[in-house]
Amino acid sequence: MTAQGIEDGNILQRISSKYRYLAPALRQIADLILGDPEECQTMTITQLAAAAGVAESSVSRFVREFGLVGYQDLRLRVAEAVFQSRSKGGEAGDQQVVYEGITRDDDIATIIAKIERSSQHAVRQTAARVDVDALTRAVDLIDRADSVIFCCMGSSAIAAENGVMRFMRAGKKCIFFRDQSGQIMAATNATERDVVIGISDSGHTTVVAQVLRLASEHGAATIALTSNENSPVCAHADVVLYTSSSAIGGGLYGESVTSKWGQILIVDMLYAAFAARNADAALAHLEETYTAAIQHTRS
Repeated sequence: MTAQGIEDGNILQRISSKYRYLAPALRQIADLILGDPEECQTMTITQLAAAAGVAESSVSRFVREFGLVGYQDLRLRVAEAVFQSRSKGGEAGDQQVVYEGITRDDDIATIIAKIERSSQHAVRQTAARVDVDALTRAVDLIDRADSVIFCCMGSSAIAAENGVMRFMRAGKKCIFFRDQSGQIMAATNATERDVVIGISDSGHTTVVAQVLRLASEHGAATIALTSNENSPVCAHADVVLYTSSSAIGGGLYGESVTSKWGQILIVDMLYAAFAARNADAALAHLEETYTAAIQHTRS
């Protein structure tokens, strides 16, 4: 590749434009870098390879693919692209990112590719962060509980309502109030026979942290779903399950939809593990609730 070719656009733009032509392993690296360039610029080659789920040799191939002189050159160019993006954002404001990596100049095909890429990365990174022992302990708590109480705010309700529908159909009583006062009352009335699942991507949602604290004080088991280690919601959780940490959300752009893929994935894992453990009872409840629903829709 010529020096001129190297300079045509910053490295993030070049990775994005060449993405569809990359080999699968190189796409995984591209997903990671495009999904969270600020984090990637600080990683060693070993850390980047592990986070992308590829061998270090694949990272070296990726570097050569873009005509760079070594891994440190890649880190430098990513850092330059991040700085350039910040600088332009300060100067041009609304001409830069309008939603989760999408700019006003992106065409429809680019928007589709970016959304797909960020969603895939969120799912892949969440799966990589799941601790088997922690997930097993969470399923133990759900299995022993008489009822599962969900707590969250905003669009995290997507994951909570998915959990309610899954577990209710399998015979586990669930409670979820969208109103924060209802959530606080549910936590206050929780007992050692209940488990409370608090969902907060940032880990700083005040009502979620408060609900987990109240539930814990009343003897209930507590589970936190968050992307943020050592955040307030973790302080009162018996088990913490981590989602993707690279989603952009809050502030000007509103809540991250990408982050919800990780939350839904964790809830599905909890349900699948619970249903597999209680297969006979779960299948019986699934059949019963399905029959009841069909009869209701036909009446």
